[in-house]
Amino acid sequence: MAGLTQAQLDQLSEKGYVVVENVLDPEEDLAPVMAEYGEVLDGIAHELYAEGVLSSTYADLPFDQRLIQVCDESGQIFAQPFDISLPQKAEGADAPMHTGPAVFNLLTNPRLLDCAESIVGPEILSNPVQHVRMKLPRHVVHVENPSNLSVAVPWHQDNGVVVEEADETEMLTVWLPLNDATIENSCMYAVPYSHREEELAVHCPGVGGVWIPEKLIDVENAIPLPMKAGSILLMHRKTMHCSYDNKTKDQVRWSFDLRYQPVGQPTGRPVFPDFVARSRANPESELRDADTWTQMWEDARPKLAASTTKNFNRWSSDHPVCA
Repeated sequence: MAGLTQAQLDQLSEKGYVVVENVLDPEEDLAPVMAEYGEVLDGIAHELYAEGVLSSTYADLPFDQRLIQVCDESGQIFAQPFDISLPQKAEGADAPMHTGPAVFNLLTNPRLLDCAESIVGPEILSNPVQHVRMKLPRHVVHVENPSNLSVAVPWHQDNGVVVEEADETEMLTVWLPLNDATIENSCMYAVPYSHREEELAVHCPGVGGVWIPEKLIDVENAIPLPMKAGSILLMHRKTMHCSYDNKTKDQVRWSFDLRYQPVGQPTGRPVFPDFVARSRANPESELRDADTWTQMWEDARPKLAASTTKNFNRWSSDHPVCA
């Protein structure tokens, strides 16, 4: 694949989002990532079994059913051990995260970068505002105030969760499902043309993240975006989007949120590590080693712990819009 067509670029510019089908190969590109995460889940299950929390490790179950069973029986969710970023706040500096080679290969996948290059240019930085979301069926979430890595994600703009220095950064959101994203298991919803507003909407802070009050959103015109595994959703940094609860009984909606931008522009989270994913002018500057990526995140932990930034949100809960 050689990047986006003019029609796809036009839709992204006009509506603020575009779905590009068949960018990734489920067997070649996604299966290794899923296998790698299977090992992470295996470690969690064996630890809980050894502690007497689980009656079995459920090793005979497929990943979806195994994760659901582990969460349901333990009464816990395990969003952070699967994530590819640390929490925003300093007290999360010791949190678990995952930086395996299969995930790194996905972040630097040439076909993904071809699409990104069509928009941000040939000097591509991997922005560290990135997540893995394993959205559980709501009936197995037994904890109060669960992480939005595992449940519904309220309406927001991606530029609303970075500091102001990145407001003009040409940040591209790349959202991709590892399994089919449907309306029932919680595909993405986007509001067409919402990226055209000059100012960011107010994002009200609360437990689990921030959100734009629905009174500021044209919810009636929001578009559901069901997608097949291997497709990707590209969004402008100011496009309003959300996902609702997973209403299935036995499916985990599994996705990656990735960000790419031109090299040299602020990332919006300076304490977190970025890296050059592609450089046509200076190929030797590209990061090509997953272990180095892992070490970059380990090096970020003490910086996060020492940070005086409470979080990356710029509005307070007492803002009039949040009342």
